[in-house]
Amino acid sequence: MGKTTGFMEFQRETFGRRPVAERVNDWFEVYQPLPEERVRTQGARCMDCGVPFCHTGCPLTNLIPDWNDLVYRNRWQAAIRELHATNNFPEFTSRVCPAPCESACVLGINEPPVAIKTIERSIIDHAWSEGWIRPEPPAESTGKRVAVIGSGPAGLAAAQQLARAGHLVTVFEKADRVGGLLRYGIPDFKMEKQHIDRRMEQLAAEGVTFRTSCHVGVDVSAADLRRDFHAVLLAGGAEQPRDLPIPGRQLKGIHFAMEFLPLNNRRAAGDSVPESQWISAAGRNVIIIGGGDTGADCLGTSHRHKAASIRQFEIMPRPPEQRAGSTPWPLWPLMLRSESSHEEGGERFWSILTTEFLGDSNGHVRALKTVDVGPAPTFEPIPGTEREFPADLILLAMGFTGPVKNGLLEQLAVELDPRGNVKAADNYMTSVDGVFAAGDMRRGQSLVVWAIAEGRKAAGNINLWLSR
Repeated sequence: MGKTTGFMEFQRETFGRRPVAERVNDWFEVYQPLPEERVRTQGARCMDCGVPFCHTGCPLTNLIPDWNDLVYRNRWQAAIRELHATNNFPEFTSRVCPAPCESACVLGINEPPVAIKTIERSIIDHAWSEGWIRPEPPAESTGKRVAVIGSGPAGLAAAQQLARAGHLVTVFEKADRVGGLLRYGIPDFKMEKQHIDRRMEQLAAEGVTFRTSCHVGVDVSAADLRRDFHAVLLAGGAEQPRDLPIPGRQLKGIHFAMEFLPLNNRRAAGDSVPESQWISAAGRNVIIIGGGDTGADCLGTSHRHKAASIRQFEIMPRPPEQRAGSTPWPLWPLMLRSESSHEEGGERFWSILTTEFLGDSNGHVRALKTVDVGPAPTFEPIPGTEREFPADLILLAMGFTGPVKNGLLEQLAVELDPRGNVKAADNYMTSVDGVFAAGDMRRGQSLVVWAIAEGRKAAGNINLWLSR
């Protein structure tokens, strides 16, 4: 694939990022495009490796060597066909996926891996600019009605697959706009929302109906769904945030990340957010508890608010700079990762546990207490390492514990697995006949590529079930 000797001739090159001093003053994407000729050179680095482990590194089993080769040969229209064969929304994955495919790249054993994510984004952006992406409505309708609950990547992927199979698909979304966490959880500096909007237009032209501001389980009951649709897909995500129930948790100024981030996305979209609801980091001492992607999103957002100081806490120890020996190729490597937000400033703390929130006379948080801890799984406190940090805005970004149980799941009475996720069989059907589950609601908090892969597989199984 690519140029036979390309991996020996060319160095890895990826999308650049706009200067920090520029990008922290706006909400536009941080990335700088790579010129087309240099992208083709990156395609040339894809080696004839025999067994392309990138296929298995990617949950979507993307045909990566195929479209790398096509880009190298300047066959962009063929490349987008290969990319869309396994991935409905490469503009999403190429922006927010951490690229496990690159970690599994054979070239990555002893050289920098192929810049798969950069090539993928170049293909999809090129395809949109050339007008190659058009609606693909079905030739005829089956007359079967399918309800998809949730409009995140799993729900949207399933909806598109089912609509193209001829089914009448309605997507229910409790928010006022379609997109789930893509819309209200991921800041615009990582993915601008025009990418969601034009896919919505495509899906609508393919026959998908969207019902926004409709909370299933509240505005529409489970009984209504069972009566009005032949099949139901639960794709509502894992929205229950992990809390930190320590002394002082009731103080004002302590918020979940998913209270903080959606408000910023609404303002970036031009919505008016009342000052009584607005959560601002401007001029504040911010502490973000949680060192993952959501924490990094809070970090970048706080930079753009012009916070006085920002610290990010992580209970796990600092990972090594390079791939740890415990995660050899082609496994997803344990190693230090720095997002664009980390380039912009702030301090990162590792092996640290928050033990208490301290308040002022007005009931607002003013500081927190911490202690350094030993390694997992016990995280034993280390005596003599107690500290106090000033903080008047604390953001909890410690992940999610599973789907929200009250409401729809209670009404449907679907069985849950030991982790509290919706239990589903190999065909993605739950314990309730005709009700399926996919994405984070089924597997727990995960990556966008897993969500799209699960949505596609669930759609295939729903189509088989409806075709009985």
